[in-house]
Amino acid sequence: MNASAGVLPSQTLSALIKQNVINASTPFLSEQIQPASIDLRLGFKAWRIQASFLPGTGSTVEEKLDKFALHELDLKQGAVLEKGCVYLVELQESLSLPDNLKGMANPKSSTGRLDVFTRLITDYAREFEMVAAGYSGPLYAEISPRTFSVLVRTGSRLSQLRLRAGSAIIDDSELSSLQHDFGLVRSDAILSAAALINDGIGLSVNLQAELQDDIIGWRARKHAGLVDIDKVGGLEKSKFWEAVTTTDLVGGGLVLNPDEFYILASREYVCVPDNFAAEMRAYDTKVGEFRAHYAGFFDPGFGMGSGGGGKTRAVLEVRSHDVPFLVEQDQIVCRLVYERMSQTPESLYGQAKSGSNYQAQGLKLAKHFK
Repeated sequence: MNASAGVLPSQTLSALIKQNVINASTPFLSEQIQPASIDLRLGFKAWRIQASFLPGTGSTVEEKLDKFALHELDLKQGAVLEKGCVYLVELQESLSLPDNLKGMANPKSSTGRLDVFTRLITDYAREFEMVAAGYSGPLYAEISPRTFSVLVRTGSRLSQLRLRAGSAIIDDSELSSLQHDFGLVRSDAILSAAALINDGIGLSVNLQAELQDDIIGWRARKHAGLVDIDKVGGLEKSKFWEAVTTTDLVGGGLVLNPDEFYILASREYVCVPDNFAAEMRAYDTKVGEFRAHYAGFFDPGFGMGSGGGGKTRAVLEVRSHDVPFLVEQDQIVCRLVYERMSQTPESLYGQAKSGSNYQAQGLKLAKHFK
Protein backbone atom coordinates (compact mmCIF):
# COMPACT_ATOMS: atom_id res chain seq x y z
CA MET A 1 0.00 0.00 0.00
CA ASN A 2 1.22 3.49 -0.85
CA ALA A 3 0.32 6.15 1.72
CA SER A 4 1.31 9.77 2.11
CA ALA A 5 3.29 10.48 5.26
CA GLY A 6 1.05 11.04 8.25
CA VAL A 7 -1.61 9.47 10.44
CA LEU A 8 -4.12 7.45 8.45
CA PRO A 9 -7.70 8.79 8.41
CA SER A 10 -10.99 6.92 8.79
CA GLN A 11 -11.50 6.25 5.07
CA THR A 12 -8.04 4.69 4.75
CA LEU A 13 -8.61 2.54 7.84
CA SER A 14 -11.86 1.30 6.27
CA ALA A 15 -9.99 0.46 3.09
CA LEU A 16 -7.34 -1.46 5.05
CA ILE A 17 -10.08 -3.55 6.65
CA LYS A 18 -11.35 -4.51 3.20
CA GLN A 19 -7.78 -5.38 2.16
CA ASN A 20 -7.33 -7.60 5.26
CA VAL A 21 -4.47 -5.47 6.53
CA ILE A 22 -6.62 -4.97 9.63
CA ASN A 23 -8.36 -8.23 10.52
CA ALA A 24 -10.78 -9.35 13.20
CA SER A 25 -12.26 -12.59 14.54
CA THR A 26 -15.78 -11.12 14.27
CA PRO A 27 -17.22 -8.59 11.78
CA PHE A 28 -16.16 -4.97 12.26
CA LEU A 29 -18.65 -2.41 13.55
CA SER A 30 -18.96 0.95 11.81
CA GLU A 31 -18.72 2.76 15.15
CA GLN A 32 -15.22 1.37 15.69
CA ILE A 33 -13.83 3.70 13.04
CA GLN A 34 -12.91 7.09 14.46
CA PRO A 35 -11.57 10.07 12.44
CA ALA A 36 -7.93 9.04 13.00
CA SER A 37 -8.06 5.70 14.82
CA ILE A 38 -9.84 2.39 15.21
CA ASP A 39 -11.33 1.14 18.47
CA LEU A 40 -10.02 -2.24 19.58
CA ARG A 41 -12.41 -4.82 21.05
CA LEU A 42 -11.77 -7.29 23.84
CA GLY A 43 -11.83 -10.91 22.73
CA PHE A 44 -13.28 -13.97 24.41
CA LYS A 45 -10.76 -14.76 27.15
CA ALA A 46 -8.72 -12.88 29.74
CA TRP A 47 -5.94 -14.06 31.99
CA ARG A 48 -5.03 -12.82 35.43
CA ILE A 49 -1.25 -12.56 35.35
CA GLN A 50 1.44 -12.36 38.02
CA ALA A 51 3.06 -9.24 36.63
CA SER A 52 3.17 -6.95 33.67
CA PHE A 53 5.62 -8.08 31.00
CA LEU A 54 6.96 -7.41 27.54
CA PRO A 55 7.65 -10.49 25.40
CA GLY A 56 10.91 -9.17 23.92
CA THR A 57 12.39 -9.99 20.54
CA GLY A 58 12.60 -13.73 21.15
CA SER A 59 9.12 -14.53 22.43
CA THR A 60 5.42 -14.34 21.63
CA VAL A 61 2.85 -13.14 24.13
CA GLU A 62 1.35 -16.64 24.25
CA GLU A 63 4.72 -18.11 25.27
CA LYS A 64 4.98 -15.57 28.10
CA LEU A 65 1.43 -16.35 29.19
CA ASP A 66 2.38 -19.98 29.74
CA LYS A 67 4.78 -18.76 32.43
CA PHE A 68 2.88 -15.89 34.05
CA ALA A 69 -0.85 -16.66 33.78
CA LEU A 70 -2.57 -17.38 37.10
CA HIS A 71 -6.07 -18.19 35.88
CA GLU A 72 -8.34 -17.70 32.89
CA LEU A 73 -11.59 -15.70 32.71
CA ASP A 74 -14.43 -16.16 30.22
CA LEU A 75 -15.48 -12.75 28.87
CA LYS A 76 -18.44 -13.91 26.78
CA GLN A 77 -20.90 -13.40 29.66
CA GLY A 78 -18.85 -10.63 31.29
CA ALA A 79 -16.20 -10.71 34.00
CA VAL A 80 -15.07 -8.38 36.77
CA LEU A 81 -11.51 -7.10 36.57
CA GLU A 82 -10.54 -6.27 40.14
CA LYS A 83 -8.67 -3.09 40.97
CA GLY A 84 -5.03 -3.61 41.80
CA CYS A 85 -4.77 -6.73 39.63
CA VAL A 86 -3.17 -7.16 36.20
CA TYR A 87 -4.92 -8.91 33.32
CA LEU A 88 -4.10 -9.76 29.74
CA VAL A 89 -6.75 -10.04 27.02
CA GLU A 90 -6.33 -11.09 23.42
CA LEU A 91 -8.13 -8.56 21.25
CA GLN A 92 -10.47 -9.41 18.39
CA GLU A 93 -8.40 -7.35 15.97
CA SER A 94 -5.10 -8.45 14.43
CA LEU A 95 -2.76 -6.88 11.89
CA SER A 96 -0.87 -7.72 8.70
CA LEU A 97 0.94 -4.43 8.15
CA PRO A 98 3.08 -3.61 5.14
CA ASP A 99 6.60 -2.40 5.82
CA ASN A 100 5.67 1.26 5.43
CA LEU A 101 3.02 1.28 8.18
CA LYS A 102 3.44 1.27 11.96
CA GLY A 103 1.04 1.83 14.81
CA MET A 104 0.58 3.34 18.25
CA ALA A 105 -2.20 2.73 20.77
CA ASN A 106 -3.69 4.66 23.68
CA PRO A 107 -6.55 4.11 26.11
CA LYS A 108 -9.85 5.63 25.02
CA SER A 109 -10.80 8.83 26.83
CA SER A 110 -13.43 7.13 28.99
CA THR A 111 -10.96 4.40 29.96
CA GLY A 112 -8.42 6.95 31.19
CA ARG A 113 -11.05 8.90 33.13
CA LEU A 114 -11.87 5.72 35.06
CA ASP A 115 -8.21 5.24 36.00
CA VAL A 116 -8.07 1.96 34.11
CA PHE A 117 -4.47 1.46 33.06
CA THR A 118 -4.35 -0.35 29.73
CA ARG A 119 -1.52 -0.88 27.23
CA LEU A 120 -1.25 -2.63 23.91
CA ILE A 121 1.21 -5.52 23.51
CA THR A 122 2.28 -7.35 20.38
CA ASP A 123 4.37 -10.47 19.84
CA TYR A 124 8.12 -9.80 20.09
CA ALA A 125 7.49 -6.29 21.41
CA ARG A 126 10.12 -4.36 23.35
CA GLU A 127 7.81 -1.38 23.95
CA PHE A 128 4.24 -1.03 25.11
CA GLU A 129 1.68 0.67 22.86
CA MET A 130 3.90 0.48 19.78
CA VAL A 131 3.29 -1.68 16.71
CA ALA A 132 6.40 -2.14 14.60
CA ALA A 133 6.35 -1.44 10.87
CA GLY A 134 5.42 -4.59 8.98
CA TYR A 135 4.04 -6.35 12.06
CA SER A 136 1.84 -9.35 11.37
CA GLY A 137 0.10 -11.07 14.26
CA PRO A 138 -2.32 -10.79 17.16
CA LEU A 139 -2.89 -7.83 19.47
CA TYR A 140 -3.25 -7.99 23.24
CA ALA A 141 -4.31 -5.55 25.92
CA GLU A 142 -2.79 -5.42 29.37
CA ILE A 143 -5.44 -4.07 31.73
CA SER A 144 -5.00 -2.98 35.34
CA PRO A 145 -7.85 -1.07 37.03
CA ARG A 146 -6.27 1.31 39.53
CA THR A 147 -9.25 2.88 41.36
CA PHE A 148 -12.52 1.16 40.39
CA SER A 149 -13.12 -2.50 39.63
CA VAL A 150 -14.70 -2.77 36.18
CA LEU A 151 -17.09 -5.15 34.46
CA VAL A 152 -16.03 -5.94 30.90
CA ARG A 153 -17.15 -8.40 28.26
CA THR A 154 -16.33 -9.60 24.78
CA GLY A 155 -16.57 -6.56 22.52
CA SER A 156 -15.83 -3.92 25.18
CA ARG A 157 -13.65 -1.17 23.73
CA LEU A 158 -10.97 0.18 26.08
CA SER A 159 -8.24 1.28 23.69
CA GLN A 160 -7.73 2.61 20.18
CA LEU A 161 -5.05 2.24 17.53
CA ARG A 162 -3.58 4.77 15.13
CA LEU A 163 -1.63 3.77 12.05
CA ARG A 164 0.87 6.09 10.43
CA ALA A 165 3.14 6.16 7.43
CA GLY A 166 6.52 7.83 7.73
CA SER A 167 7.26 10.69 10.10
CA ALA A 168 4.21 12.79 11.00
CA ILE A 169 5.20 14.83 14.07
CA ILE A 170 5.19 18.61 13.66
CA ASP A 171 8.36 20.33 14.90
CA ASP A 172 8.28 23.41 17.13
CA SER A 173 8.83 25.82 14.25
CA GLU A 174 5.79 24.61 12.32
CA LEU A 175 3.86 24.27 15.57
CA SER A 176 4.45 27.98 16.21
CA SER A 177 3.00 28.77 12.81
CA LEU A 178 -0.05 26.58 13.48
CA GLN A 179 -0.52 28.23 16.85
CA HIS A 180 -0.47 31.64 15.19
CA ASP A 181 -2.93 30.58 12.48
CA PHE A 182 -5.38 28.49 14.51
CA GLY A 183 -4.81 29.24 18.20
CA LEU A 184 -4.28 25.55 18.98
CA VAL A 185 -4.38 26.35 22.70
CA ARG A 186 -5.91 29.57 23.93
CA SER A 187 -7.84 31.04 26.82
CA ASP A 188 -10.02 34.05 27.48
CA ALA A 189 -7.10 35.82 29.14
CA ILE A 190 -4.08 34.64 27.16
CA LEU A 191 -3.35 35.50 23.54
CA SER A 192 -2.45 32.63 21.24
CA ALA A 193 1.07 33.99 20.84
CA ALA A 194 1.74 33.45 24.56
CA ALA A 195 1.68 29.64 24.30
CA LEU A 196 4.74 27.79 25.57
CA ILE A 197 6.21 25.74 22.73
CA ASN A 198 9.08 23.41 23.56
CA ASP A 199 8.99 19.81 22.29
CA GLY A 200 5.25 20.31 21.90
CA ILE A 201 2.81 22.91 23.14
CA GLY A 202 2.21 23.37 26.84
CA LEU A 203 -1.10 23.05 28.67
CA SER A 204 -1.65 24.47 32.15
CA VAL A 205 -4.05 23.48 34.89
CA ASN A 206 -7.21 25.41 35.74
CA LEU A 207 -7.89 25.84 39.46
CA GLN A 208 -10.57 28.49 39.09
CA ALA A 209 -14.20 27.42 39.33
CA GLU A 210 -16.30 28.10 36.25
CA LEU A 211 -19.63 27.64 38.02
CA GLN A 212 -21.06 28.83 41.32
CA ASP A 213 -20.55 25.40 42.90
CA ASP A 214 -16.81 26.25 43.28
CA ILE A 215 -15.82 22.82 41.90
CA ILE A 216 -12.38 22.75 40.28
CA GLY A 217 -11.88 19.00 40.04
CA TRP A 218 -12.86 15.54 41.24
CA ARG A 219 -11.02 13.08 43.50
CA ALA A 220 -11.85 9.39 43.17
CA ARG A 221 -13.24 7.61 46.23
CA LYS A 222 -11.03 4.70 47.23
CA HIS A 223 -13.76 2.20 48.09
CA ALA A 224 -16.45 2.79 45.49
CA GLY A 225 -18.64 0.39 43.53
CA LEU A 226 -18.32 -1.46 40.25
CA VAL A 227 -18.27 0.31 36.88
CA ASP A 228 -19.78 -1.45 33.87
CA ILE A 229 -17.58 -0.31 30.99
CA ASP A 230 -20.39 -0.59 28.45
CA LYS A 231 -23.17 1.27 30.30
CA VAL A 232 -23.41 5.02 29.73
CA GLY A 233 -24.90 7.62 32.04
CA GLY A 234 -26.24 5.38 34.78
CA LEU A 235 -23.94 5.93 37.78
CA GLU A 236 -24.31 8.50 40.54
CA LYS A 237 -21.08 10.46 40.55
CA SER A 238 -21.24 11.13 44.32
CA LYS A 239 -20.77 7.40 45.03
CA PHE A 240 -17.52 7.33 43.09
CA TRP A 241 -16.15 10.87 43.31
CA GLU A 242 -15.77 13.67 45.80
CA ALA A 243 -15.66 17.23 44.57
CA VAL A 244 -12.46 19.25 44.85
CA THR A 245 -13.41 22.88 45.42
CA THR A 246 -11.62 26.18 45.83
CA THR A 247 -11.73 25.60 49.61
CA ASP A 248 -9.24 22.73 49.11
CA LEU A 249 -6.59 25.07 47.76
CA VAL A 250 -3.56 25.75 49.93
CA GLY A 251 -1.88 29.08 49.25
CA GLY A 252 -3.59 29.19 45.89
CA GLY A 253 -2.46 25.69 44.85
CA LEU A 254 -3.76 22.13 45.05
CA VAL A 255 -1.73 19.43 46.76
CA LEU A 256 -1.96 16.13 44.88
CA ASN A 257 -1.74 13.27 47.35
CA PRO A 258 0.20 10.17 46.29
CA ASP A 259 -1.92 7.21 45.20
CA GLU A 260 -5.01 9.34 44.70
CA PHE A 261 -6.61 9.94 41.33
CA TYR A 262 -7.86 13.35 40.20
CA ILE A 263 -9.84 14.71 37.27
CA LEU A 264 -8.85 18.30 36.49
CA ALA A 265 -9.19 20.53 33.43
CA SER A 266 -6.79 22.60 31.39
CA ARG A 267 -7.02 26.36 31.60
CA GLU A 268 -6.67 26.56 27.84
CA TYR A 269 -9.19 25.63 25.21
CA VAL A 270 -7.77 23.11 22.75
CA CYS A 271 -8.45 22.66 19.06
CA VAL A 272 -7.14 20.27 16.44
CA PRO A 273 -7.44 21.44 12.82
CA ASP A 274 -9.05 19.10 10.30
CA ASN A 275 -5.84 17.81 8.73
CA PHE A 276 -3.95 17.26 11.98
CA ALA A 277 -4.16 14.99 15.02
CA ALA A 278 -2.70 15.51 18.48
CA GLU A 279 -1.36 13.40 21.30
CA MET A 280 -0.85 14.33 24.93
CA ARG A 281 2.32 13.03 26.53
CA ALA A 282 1.32 10.82 29.42
CA TYR A 283 4.34 11.43 31.62
CA ASP A 284 6.77 14.31 31.37
CA THR A 285 9.41 14.74 34.08
CA LYS A 286 10.09 18.26 32.84
CA VAL A 287 6.90 19.48 34.51
CA GLY A 288 6.77 17.30 37.63
CA GLU A 289 6.72 13.78 39.02
CA PHE A 290 3.14 12.97 38.14
CA ARG A 291 1.17 11.47 35.33
CA ALA A 292 -1.08 14.07 33.71
CA HIS A 293 -2.98 12.00 31.16
CA TYR A 294 -3.79 8.38 30.31
CA ALA A 295 -5.70 8.80 27.06
CA GLY A 296 -3.54 10.70 24.64
CA PHE A 297 -5.39 10.92 21.30
CA PHE A 298 -7.13 14.09 20.10
CA ASP A 299 -8.89 13.54 16.79
CA PRO A 300 -9.02 15.98 13.86
CA GLY A 301 -11.83 18.44 14.48
CA PHE A 302 -11.58 18.30 18.28
CA GLY A 303 -12.64 21.69 19.64
CA MET A 304 -13.40 23.03 16.17
CA GLY A 305 -16.62 24.15 14.48
CA SER A 306 -20.05 24.77 15.93
CA GLY A 307 -19.91 21.68 18.14
CA GLY A 308 -16.75 22.82 19.89
CA GLY A 309 -17.44 26.51 19.62
CA GLY A 310 -13.81 27.17 20.49
CA LYS A 311 -14.57 26.25 24.11
CA THR A 312 -13.31 22.69 24.52
CA ARG A 313 -10.87 22.07 27.34
CA ALA A 314 -8.54 19.13 27.77
CA VAL A 315 -9.45 16.97 30.74
CA LEU A 316 -6.43 15.90 32.77
CA GLU A 317 -6.31 12.53 34.51
CA VAL A 318 -3.75 13.16 37.20
CA ARG A 319 -1.93 10.83 39.59
CA SER A 320 1.04 11.97 41.65
CA HIS A 321 4.03 9.67 42.09
CA ASP A 322 5.62 8.86 45.47
CA VAL A 323 5.34 12.28 47.11
CA PRO A 324 2.69 15.00 47.50
CA PHE A 325 2.97 17.50 44.66
CA LEU A 326 1.68 21.07 44.54
CA VAL A 327 0.11 22.35 41.33
CA GLU A 328 -0.86 25.99 40.94
CA GLN A 329 -3.07 27.98 38.59
CA ASP A 330 -1.52 28.30 35.09
CA GLN A 331 1.25 25.81 35.91
CA ILE A 332 2.27 23.81 32.84
CA VAL A 333 1.32 20.18 33.51
CA CYS A 334 1.62 18.46 30.13
CA ARG A 335 2.41 18.95 26.46
CA LEU A 336 0.50 18.33 23.26
CA VAL A 337 2.33 16.99 20.22
CA TYR A 338 0.64 17.56 16.87
CA GLU A 339 0.90 15.22 13.90
CA ARG A 340 0.02 15.62 10.25
CA MET A 341 -2.75 13.49 8.76
CA SER A 342 -1.98 11.69 5.50
CA GLN A 343 -5.41 12.94 4.33
CA THR A 344 -8.21 14.94 5.90
CA PRO A 345 -10.71 12.46 7.42
CA GLU A 346 -14.10 12.19 5.77
CA SER A 347 -15.68 12.39 9.22
CA LEU A 348 -14.30 14.74 11.88
CA TYR A 349 -14.58 14.65 15.66
CA GLY A 350 -18.05 15.83 16.58
CA GLN A 351 -19.42 14.46 13.31
CA ALA A 352 -18.49 10.79 13.70
CA LYS A 353 -21.26 8.21 13.49
CA SER A 354 -20.32 6.89 16.91
CA GLY A 355 -20.83 10.31 18.47
CA SER A 356 -18.37 12.48 20.36
CA ASN A 357 -18.95 12.49 24.09
CA TYR A 358 -16.38 15.15 24.94
CA GLN A 359 -16.79 17.86 22.30
CA ALA A 360 -17.31 21.28 23.94
CA GLN A 361 -16.37 19.75 27.29
CA GLY A 362 -15.32 21.56 30.41
CA LEU A 363 -14.49 19.66 33.59
CA LYS A 364 -16.19 16.39 32.69
CA LEU A 365 -16.13 12.91 34.17
CA ALA A 366 -16.33 9.75 32.07
CA LYS A 367 -19.54 9.13 30.16
CA HIS A 368 -20.59 6.41 32.63
CA PHE A 369 -21.72 8.99 35.21
CA LYS A 370 -24.92 11.04 35.27
